[in-house]
Amino acid sequence: MKWEELLQIVGKESVFSSNLLKTGDINPVDLSKQLSRWVESGKLVQVRRGLYALSERYRKTDPHPFYIANRTKRASYVSLQSALEHYSLIPEYVPAVTSVTTGRPQTFETPLGNFIFRHIKKELFFNYILEELTTGQSVFIATPEKALLDLLYLTPGSDDPVYLKELRLQNIENLNIKRFQEIARRAGSPKLIRASKILENLVKEL
Repeated sequence: MKWEELLQIVGKESVFSSNLLKTGDINPVDLSKQLSRWVESGKLVQVRRGLYALSERYRKTDPHPFYIANRTKRASYVSLQSALEHYSLIPEYVPAVTSVTTGRPQTFETPLGNFIFRHIKKELFFNYILEELTTGQSVFIATPEKALLDLLYLTPGSDDPVYLKELRLQNIENLNIKRFQEIARRAGSPKLIRASKILENLVKEL
């Protein structure tokens, strides 16, 4: 495959799978070697095995970090601090994109950013939405309430009032406490139910 052919096939895709190129009589082994050469020459950026992005000077659209995260591990959605920052619920800048998955936990350090995947059980894999962040880049992301719940679920001692205060939650009007409590009850976790009651009291104090 020639470079011009790849550009024509990829088009405006900001991130693409090598499977997109395996059409016709393409030899998978030869394609893999060619992709490796393009990565070495700086024309391509490898996100993970089988997932690539054009280098900055060739791409027509910059990939959003959340979009890269979704493409890196399909059965996942952006959550925890990354989603909380997205909703302006916490003041801190979050350098790595954190998602949750029912698969095994993994961390990917790539030229396009670092991506962390935390494991949750299948029963908790719900309450996320599909949001279009930029044209052609829609991502699965937790609702504000679920992002906070995922964080509390995965953090030991998160039902401590001290921990909840240290989160320094802001723009609380963007958080539906009743909905959070409903999700906590659905999760069936005593810790989350306790945390939801503490959170309700903290909100009343604001």
